[in-house]
Amino acid sequence: MSDNDSINLSGWDAITNEFSRIYPGQDDPKHYGTLIKWMFGGNDPLDGISIYDGGDYWHFVSYGLTELYDKECEDKEVSGYGFELTLKLKKYDFEDLEGEFKNICNIFQIIARMSFTRGELFFPYEYIYTGQKEGMDAKQKSNLTGFITIADTSANPLSTPNGSVRFLELVGMTDAELKTLSTGDTVKTIYEKLGTDLTDYHRESVI
Repeated sequence: MSDNDSINLSGWDAITNEFSRIYPGQDDPKHYGTLIKWMFGGNDPLDGISIYDGGDYWHFVSYGLTELYDKECEDKEVSGYGFELTLKLKKYDFEDLEGEFKNICNIFQIIARMSFTRGELFFPYEYIYTGQKEGMDAKQKSNLTGFITIADTSANPLSTPNGSVRFLELVGMTDAELKTLSTGDTVKTIYEKLGTDLTDYHRESVI
């Protein structure tokens, strides 16, 4: 994609450059691209998702909730929906790492679809609770069933030619934890109690 000089990649490159700052030397991260883009009738809104090696975690970042190419939205100050999704998945000796990667990518696409189809915007200190009882992991064995949102603790907000971009980090929550949430303050409290921004499939509930 980046070899085609006829395509304006300023929005895409801004995201990549920020993660290259965080993870110097990781110039070719694991990347899952969308075969049929949303604009061409595809089912997945995100054009792609990259995964960086953070040492004891994998750091996912989406491409597509902001304007990756030319500026099209009327709001000149904000790029697209204004945010990209991120998640830090704690490393384990996963039985099927590729399956876990694809599972997170699918979750990203589901959440992005909420913005694309319903215009939903997400901000820090909110919770995403669907009533799901099964684990969010590929094997559906984890205690984690939903998310809270925070500003990514590693990636800085960006000012791009297409407008501002912020990185919204998802943090996995258990069903019991999610049921205690109602306001931004309760989300902040549970996040402080958790004491980490890593999504850890194997952790117990703090409630």
